[in-house]
Amino acid sequence: MSSRQEEKERRRKERLAAEQEQARRGANRQRLQWIGGGALVVIAIGVLIGVVVAGGGGDGDKGGPGEPGAAKAAASIPAQRDTDLQSSAAQAGCTVKTFPSEGRTHSPNPGDWKYKTNPPTSGTHNPTPAQDGVYPFGTQPSVGETVHSLEHGRIDIQYGPQVTRAQYAQLEAVVAEGENGYHQLLFRNQTRMPFAVAATAWTQQLGCKTFNPKIFDALRNFRERFRDQGPETVP
Repeated sequence: MSSRQEEKERRRKERLAAEQEQARRGANRQRLQWIGGGALVVIAIGVLIGVVVAGGGGDGDKGGPGEPGAAKAAASIPAQRDTDLQSSAAQAGCTVKTFPSEGRTHSPNPGDWKYKTNPPTSGTHNPTPAQDGVYPFGTQPSVGETVHSLEHGRIDIQYGPQVTRAQYAQLEAVVAEGENGYHQLLFRNQTRMPFAVAATAWTQQLGCKTFNPKIFDALRNFRERFRDQGPETVP
């Protein structure tokens, strides 16, 4: 083989080796990209799962009502001692009143939701009732919806802005005692009522000026007396 042919063959082999090395490096880069991308996907899935789990397990500050949770229901409240509504209300410094019906008209217009009692116990209300359950701390349905719930025999337990989260948890425990929230609503009052805590049924009102350990018996007895006593029974 002549020297020229040898040189040509040498260059061909060098070029082939360079091309093979370049191809190998490209394959390595692609493999690393796939690995990195897979890791990012795994991380993203983990973050998403964490968000979902965290969101599902807490109170939340928004959203609709839920059933009383086991953690909330475990809040410390005194056991019931007084089973009489009038005496338990008096001991707690609460008042129990019955009012005439203000009507049962349905209207979607909030301007028509005007009431003579505070919190309301009857009157014109939203065609859609509020859902049963415990509303997240500091939230509430519209007053027109909560009045409609009274027409269906529900008990509306509501609290003022002075009530703390710990006290709210105690109210939730009271709700849970009543057949795990059956036909009850717990929410923050939306009518600037003159009470720390109140419970309403259709044409009935329990109003408590202060939050104290004796209000729990009053709430229990009010619920047992007036639950499912509305003019329209709805399961």
